[in-house]
Amino acid sequence: MEGKKPKILLCEDDQNLGMVLKNYLELNDFDVTLERDGRLGLAAFQRERFDLCLLDIMMPHMDGFTLAEEIRDVDPDIPLFFLSAKTMKEDIIQGYKLGADDYITKPFDSEVLLLKIKAILKRNEEVNKEQENKEYDLGEYHFNPKLRELSHNGKTQTLSPKENELLKMLCEHMNDLLPREQALKKIWGSDTYFNGRSMDVYIAKLRKYLKDDDSIEIVNIHGNGFRLVVPVA
Repeated sequence: MEGKKPKILLCEDDQNLGMVLKNYLELNDFDVTLERDGRLGLAAFQRERFDLCLLDIMMPHMDGFTLAEEIRDVDPDIPLFFLSAKTMKEDIIQGYKLGADDYITKPFDSEVLLLKIKAILKRNEEVNKEQENKEYDLGEYHFNPKLRELSHNGKTQTLSPKENELLKMLCEHMNDLLPREQALKKIWGSDTYFNGRSMDVYIAKLRKYLKDDDSIEIVNIHGNGFRLVVPVA
């Protein structure tokens, strides 16, 4: 996040609280998009890329829990932080079951909220750095995402940025489903027909690069996404 402000999606239907939080976070060097309900929040998430989502639970049109499920379908790794007037144990448990990184009940201290957000972003940044440095053995191939290199029998193929990011996502979901929408949103920015056709072209390129090892396969799960099948040692 060096060199740019972390982007936060803030969904809060209380107009006064929403503006106070937005202004406070912006004064502390965050770039904040404020939406008043869950449907608008989802639309904003589909338009832009964020570093963290700060979601009120009780909102019109779509509540925070439903919004969180929709967001997780697109990006399973983005940090989620719930704001709520609810203190019921069941609601807190539901939030964490949906993958919440933290949960705070109203009224709350803005400084405490800020410290919690910074801690989540720092932890997420460290995880991302670990992922960036991770290398993969794919049958007879070796893949180094940081250098964008795919090596086989002493020969090295330098991948384009999109090829590299797509293969990296497939490796992160190795032998499991990489949802089509998730890859399109993260690499191409949106889940449109034309971007989908573009991704299909890149999948074909990766299959060509990996063709010298018959044990490796990129399987198209029709309508859902792709699965990188690699034999487990």
